[in-house]
Amino acid sequence: MSETDSCDVLIVGGGPGGSSCAWGLRESGLDVLILDKATFPRDKVCAGWITPAVAELLELDLKDYSHGHVLQPISRFRTGLIGGSTLHTEYPETVSYGIRRCEFDHYLLQRCGARARLGESFQSLERTADGWLVNGNLSAKMVIGAGGHFCPVAREINDKHAGDHSVVLAQETEVQLTPEQQQRCRVQPDTPELYFCRDFKGYAWCFLKDGYLNVGIGREGEKQLSTARDEFTEYLDREQRVPRDILGKFKGHAYRLYGLQKRTIIDDALLLIGDAAGLASPQSGEGIRPAIESGLMAADVLQNCQPNFDKGQLQIYQDRLLERFGPWPDEPAHSMLPDVFRQFLGRQLMGTQWFTRKVLLNRWFLQQHLPPLVRS
Repeated sequence: MSETDSCDVLIVGGGPGGSSCAWGLRESGLDVLILDKATFPRDKVCAGWITPAVAELLELDLKDYSHGHVLQPISRFRTGLIGGSTLHTEYPETVSYGIRRCEFDHYLLQRCGARARLGESFQSLERTADGWLVNGNLSAKMVIGAGGHFCPVAREINDKHAGDHSVVLAQETEVQLTPEQQQRCRVQPDTPELYFCRDFKGYAWCFLKDGYLNVGIGREGEKQLSTARDEFTEYLDREQRVPRDILGKFKGHAYRLYGLQKRTIIDDALLLIGDAAGLASPQSGEGIRPAIESGLMAADVLQNCQPNFDKGQLQIYQDRLLERFGPWPDEPAHSMLPDVFRQFLGRQLMGTQWFTRKVLLNRWFLQQHLPPLVRS
């Protein structure tokens, strides 16, 4: 057991949300500690790209970051249905950057300025007169859950048996290609490929960035995701986009789509950010930007309400979250369109350049409709 320790703010999870929250608190005077069961750098299931809006919010010097880290400019997309025709959409400027999560997350964690206890799992959470006791040996006045979909802090304050209709399961592999393998792979570095399932309950992707090929698929509440994955990789092989033999072992992940089901995200001296709060975009599953924005929003609120971290003071965080990402439904949301009609409409729209550019890419994946986050 580690020695007894204490801090003002304990962040459980060192991913982009947790490290961004710590970075936002770097001049607050609060003693911030990050706890994560992994040691960094670590792998993370994710297609891996950030928009210029994210880089600006984090005050990233992209030229500096590109030295020693993968930073692939993106200015084109190839989109379509699995097994169907495809469209190419081109932009006159860079609209996103491909990154490797193992590098990106480690970079943010190193620069955030907080203390860290890595390679240590969260085991227990007990209330005390001054806040919380974690793992029996770590006292904190405030605890932030930033551990993703399976965040143990989130499980403490939410129904552990909630329905899975708002949960997406994903599988992904990322491999470094040899020069010979790159010759056989037809995916272009500046052109990620997005393929929607024919029932529109998920999508798959291929992304080549500085010699690293990332291939994955995600589906809503899918119990047999491996079948859908195999059908997709067979399609890529048949179309001579990606030979199956160059793909590595797939790894799994899950995340909760925002706005489909209510979540408890605040309590006395406790709040959730990022995937722990279920903030992934309902259209694209994008989780990096919501994680970073919610982490910075939480940091702003904590600075303004310290040293009193009761639920009433933290309510402003939840209010700002709902204002930013939209309200939760009173009841679990379900599609108002019959599946057959949704599939027919989707196939028609996916074949149009206007819908692909203006809605699918600009709005769903690039989130260009969102104004810059205004911090207090």
